[in-house]
Order: sequence, then structure tokens, then C-alpha cells
Amino acid sequence: MNLSDDATALADDLVHLRRTLHGVPELGLDLPRTQETVLDALDGLPLDITAGRGLSSVTAVLRGTRPGPTVLLRGDMDALPVEERTGLPFAAPAARMHACGHDLHTTMLAGAARLLAAHRDRIAGNVVFMFQPGEEGYDGAGHMISEGVLDATGERPVAAYALHVISHTWESGVFATRGGPAMAASSVLDVTVLGAGGHGSAPHRAKDPVPAACEMVTALQTWISRSFDVFDPVVLTVGTFHAGTQSNIIPDTARFTATVRSFSDATRDRLREGTVAVCEGIAAAHGLGVDARFTEQYPVTVNDAAEVAFAAGTVREVHGEERFSGMDTPLLGAEDFSRVVDAVPGAMIFLGATMPGLHPDTAPANHSPLAAFDEAVLPDGAALYAELAVRRLAAAA
Repeated sequence: MNLSDDATALADDLVHLRRTLHGVPELGLDLPRTQETVLDALDGLPLDITAGRGLSSVTAVLRGTRPGPTVLLRGDMDALPVEERTGLPFAAPAARMHACGHDLHTTMLAGAARLLAAHRDRIAGNVVFMFQPGEEGYDGAGHMISEGVLDATGERPVAAYALHVISHTWESGVFATRGGPAMAASSVLDVTVLGAGGHGSAPHRAKDPVPAACEMVTALQTWISRSFDVFDPVVLTVGTFHAGTQSNIIPDTARFTATVRSFSDATRDRLREGTVAVCEGIAAAHGLGVDARFTEQYPVTVNDAAEVAFAAGTVREVHGEERFSGMDTPLLGAEDFSRVVDAVPGAMIFLGATMPGLHPDTAPANHSPLAAFDEAVLPDGAALYAELAVRRLAAAA
């Protein structure tokens, strides 16, 4: 079977599907229009399809004509609360956007389902297509696992693979991955400083939470830089800060939230205790109260070394030596695909999708309102998904 040629023949269909998905971005675990679009794309294929009970997921199983093991392929589907400013003719109309390329992931996975269904008679084993909502902070993978996606065929997969496009860093069409830690663990620090409101002209008659909250934001950065080994990286970024309603009113409260990234359990434990202690100490020094909560989201995404070697070999054989790049260091991004590779051997593989005319070092990054992705990678991604499944099933037979 020549899956690459078959994928190239689907290019126009894949672009159409991607743009349809791009135009209906949805957030969280409930993605009814996205789910409907995926179901339409899979309609007529010889798949056993199950919709999620507590979320708008789609699990599709392709059973080969001969018995064999199971391989899982995952694509995430949700968008972000970002106002798109790419200027593309198919840009999302609302204050939400596929700024992380999940519309491409979903399209490539649907394309792989079409490719493999056309060659079902040559497949020994089963392929699970995991269309997942809620990756962006909602632990959709955890929800799908609890609903049984890893046991969709009656047995655990021997391997699982996910693709993730990147709008920068790598030239369009270059695949990259590494064994061991590939992405960081993610946690959230949520802090509310409790003061007492008053008139802006008389701060001595109030308890102003804003300066204390600002001090916490800067002190957390200093504490991290002086408390952790630079070779066991930690990143803390404050993404929201809210306080007050008018310039001359001291508010009762100030609140900020931060994402915290790390790579070891010991470091995460220290972060849980230390970030809260910093905030409590500063609040006490100002005579204020504080509610500081550290919540774990996802564990470290740890790629199986053997599956990475297998995926790298597949990329080189299918697309050419120049299309694969090893990664010296992991990314500080986080992924709930970590839940899957905690349970079965697998690999997260990145796919460069830098737009033509832009340089990977300076192109707008994922999550930017200017982030755009080269649609030329869609057939290559679909073909790699399909090749990984076929070759891994054959290797395990």
C-alpha cells in the first residue's frame, strides 16, 4: 500500500475539512459542532464509532480483516479563547481560535482513518482513533481514559502515537521527537489576596491587595531562580491578573493565576509548598489574607525510547532522512497525552508547520493570535499516522 500517494490524493479534502473545523472553534470538553464535523468526515467508513458520555469525544475503531494487536492514534480537537488576527480568509469569526493547530490534528487523524479503511483487508489487528476534546486545560485525555478509550478493542494498545503541529521552530514538514521527557508537567497556581476596599485617595484607611499581589508575582520569579537547579527546569508564568473596577477605588481583592511547568516529582512537590509559602509570607507582611492554591494538571509527557526510535525510522523511510530532527531538550509545553503514555508505550511527535515566507525562529508561536499553520503538512501528517499504525501492527504480529 502506498499511503503517501493516497494521502496526497486527499489533499484538497483535508484542506476543506481543516478549514471547516477552523471556522467552528469550540472550547473545553463540550464540542458539539466539532464532534458533528468529525462524525460527518468518518461517515461511511467501516468503523465502530462511540461518542463520549461526559464529553464530546469520538472513539473510532478500525478492525483489520485478520486478528492482531491494537495501536492507538490520537488527535485533539479543542480551541483557545484567543481573538484571531491572522488575516486569513477563513479566520475564525468569534473570540476563540485554533491557535494551537488542533484543527490540523483532527484533520490528519480523520485522513488517516480514510487511508487505513481503504486498506482494511491488509491490516492484521485494530486501530483506535482517539478524537479528544479538552486538551487545553480540561484533561480530556483523562476523561476519555476513564470512559474506556484504552480498552476500546478489548485489549490495551501495544503503542500509542500523537502528532502536534508547531507554527515555528522547525521548517514546514519536518518531524521531531525525542525519547524520555518530551514535555513538562503542568500545574496551576491560583492566588486571591484578601484586603479591605476603600477610597483611592486614602490607602491608609484601607487594606490594598494590589501592591501585595504585584509583589507576589515578582517574588515568585526570584524565589524560583534562587531555589531550583537550572538543569531541572521550572517555568512560572502569570497569565491572568484581575483587580478593581475604577482608578480611584481600592478593591477588596486581587487575583492572579499562573501556569507552572516542571520535570520531576521532587521539584513539583517543592513548588506546591514553596509557591504557597511565598504568597502567604508576603500577605502576612502586608497585614492581608490570602487564598493560594496549587493544583496539579498533567504529568510529564515521557516518550518510550523504543517507540521514538520506531517513529523516527518510519519518518526517514516514508518521507526521507532530511524530514526528521532529533530534539536535544524537551519542550516546556504540557500535554494530557501524558496520561496515555503513562498507561501504554507511545510517543508524542512534533510536526513543523511554519508558514511559507516566514522563518522558524521568528514566526508567531502557537497560542499567538497571529499563529498560522502551513496546510501543506496535512497529507504528510495523515500518512505518518497511518504508516505508524500499519508498521507497528506488523511488527507486533
